[in-house]
Order: sequence, then C-alpha cells, then structure tokens
Amino acid sequence: MDRRTGPIMSVSQKHLLLIYHSRSGANQRLVDAIQAGVERDPGNVTLRIKTAFAADEADLLWANATIFVSPEHFGYMAGALKDFFERTFYPTENQVAGRSISIVIGTGLDGQGALASIRKICTGYRFKEVQPPIIVVGTPTEDDLTACETLGATFAAGLEAGVF
Repeated sequence: MDRRTGPIMSVSQKHLLLIYHSRSGANQRLVDAIQAGVERDPGNVTLRIKTAFAADEADLLWANATIFVSPEHFGYMAGALKDFFERTFYPTENQVAGRSISIVIGTGLDGQGALASIRKICTGYRFKEVQPPIIVVGTPTEDDLTACETLGATFAAGLEAGVF
C-alpha cells in the first residue's frame, strides 16, 4: 500500500456465468467438471451456475462471459436454453455484445444441430465464441470430463488475464 496513492494494484472481479440444462444427469456431470476446472485456480473469477430455466437477464448482464451447456433434442438445443434466449434477448439487447462465450453439447447424435442453433442465436446477441465447442456423444467418458475441466480452467484463466 502506498500511503499517498492508495492500493498499488487493484484487480477487478470477473464474472463467469454457466447456464445449462440436464434432464438425464449427463450434462450435470459436464457442468461439474467445468466447475472443478474453474475452481482449481479461480483467481479473481467468480462463477455463477444456473439452470436455463432459473437464469435471467440479470445473470446475463452480471456476467463478463458465459458458458452454455445443452443437450441436443431432436437435432436442436434444449427447449430450456431456447426459452432462456427468448426471455433475455430484448432486455439485454446491445448490452452484452462482444462478451465471450463457449458452448458444450451433450448428445446422443452428433451435436451439430444443437451447436448450429446455439451459434445462430448467439450471433444475434453478438457474443464472441472464444473456445472451440466441446461435443460429448453418449455417456461422458473420463476424457470428456477432463476436456470440460480444462475448458473451465482455461476459460477462467483467460477471463482473469483479460484475454477473453
């Protein structure tokens, strides 16, 4: 502490929002792995985890960055995530542009339909996808969980460093 100028360095808190939907529990395992990665060395990053039905525009406005985790249903994102997007688009329009996101899909198919639909909507928000998507087909393996944990750690580190 410098008595003349106050604190020598001020680190601002960063906010990471994780929005997900999981009916079978498989995506919950992916969320838990992402959370473990963030919490490994959170630095000045605060993680908030919300289901897609519980999350709202206040959460989105709070966040500096967001990770979306969705199953693929009928070749599309989960209806819960679509509902979140519909409820928050206009209340946050032009206020979240440029914020960083990443997408994780848990699926029984190839995940491409869900990925494309999420990306299309995120284009309207003008989010910036900063990490390659993770698509987990079937029951999550240890490699899948490790990839999600790495995503969480990398995303938190990038957010803290100001890269994202």
